[in-house]
Amino acid sequence: MLLFLHQLPVWLAPTVAALFLVAGLAIRGPVGAVALICVTAALGWLAYISWPRLSAAGRLSRVLVVAAMLALAAWQATR
Repeated sequence: MLLFLHQLPVWLAPTVAALFLVAGLAIRGPVGAVALICVTAALGWLAYISWPRLSAAGRLSRVLVVAAMLALAAWQATR
């Protein structure tokens, strides 16, 4: 997966992530929640691959960000 991402243009991954985040915040209901879960999955994957090199504070911050995104997705699903 990392090799595939490395072959893509540098601007593509952050742009797609930003589009999913904006769509997830703008669209109410399950569609917005799915978009936010896609962003959460990407953040969780990045946290997973960087986990061994992180300090305890870095690990905690990654877990809190993923948990906050999941809570935001759950809230968006009920709107």
